[in-house]
Amino acid sequence: MKGRVSYEQLNAVVEGINTAVKAKYRILTQPVKALNNHARKLQQRFKDQETKDTKGQFFVVEEDIREFTQMKVDKRFQGILNMLRHSQRLREIRGGGLVRYMLM
Repeated sequence: MKGRVSYEQLNAVVEGINTAVKAKYRILTQPVKALNNHARKLQQRFKDQETKDTKGQFFVVEEDIREFTQMKVDKRFQGILNMLRHSQRLREIRGGGLVRYMLM
């Protein structure tokens, strides 16, 4: 399953996902009055993405990864996500037109 993906590339994706999760939940934990207009829209979008399956869990969507990191979401990235799912580090939850990647 690993193929031509190096451990450095795999670790870079894991670091990127961690960066996106930290940035997302930093915005979610702040009070609404402390946020500017852009951050308020992001906070509302994050709350709208949450479902009963993801309640109380840390998750990201591809849009969060694109927004908070410099990574490209391409076939190699999808393959690395498959590896992380196979090793039970991520869980993929589909629904509502979104694919949510929940951290395990």
